[in-house]
Amino acid sequence: MTLSEENYLKAIYHLTVVSNADVSTNAIAEMMETKASSVTDMLKKLAEKDLVNYKKYQGVSLTEPGKLAAKMIVRKHRLWEVFLVEKLDFSWDEVHDIAEQLEHIKSEKLINKLDDFLGNPTEDPHGDPIPNDQGEIFKIEKQLLSELLVHQKGICVGVKDTSSEFLKYLDKQEIALGSKIEIIAKETFDQSVRINVDGKSLSISNKIASNLFVKIN
Repeated sequence: MTLSEENYLKAIYHLTVVSNADVSTNAIAEMMETKASSVTDMLKKLAEKDLVNYKKYQGVSLTEPGKLAAKMIVRKHRLWEVFLVEKLDFSWDEVHDIAEQLEHIKSEKLINKLDDFLGNPTEDPHGDPIPNDQGEIFKIEKQLLSELLVHQKGICVGVKDTSSEFLKYLDKQEIALGSKIEIIAKETFDQSVRINVDGKSLSISNKIASNLFVKIN
């Protein structure tokens, strides 16, 4: 596969995970920041390689080979993110763009050795699951912080928004994976939340709470 084909497969995979349904050409075009006509051309190529199911004016879905190929790209991306954070001391807001380049390395042997070297992690620095070498994903039960009730407690296990701006904001507030969070109060007017994070009290907006995943204690 070409680099471009891999990027399209990964985009379709991510959109499928979010919607749990066939994906529209326009949705892919928006994610890839390109024209719908360019997406259509690529989908035809991927369909010829039996990587997607595609019919004009209908949604597109990944075939089983396409799904496995997409998971392997995601696996490489997330393993490189772990490596960059744990071994090279990059911060979690710096690694995405670098991993976007490293994910296209073809060597399976290298990736499997990298996986073993890192201790076979199941999650990346943002809390997203890492597929194993068979494409299996072991998900943990999690929910958005905004869904918790007053006095409920949880541990931060992931972020919905992985933008550099959001991650830097969390760093300023000293919120990270593993942080223990308790809901102290909720404002009915704007749904902003008063929380306790590892013993420190602060207020966050509903937007922030809606982008943090927690596992209930």
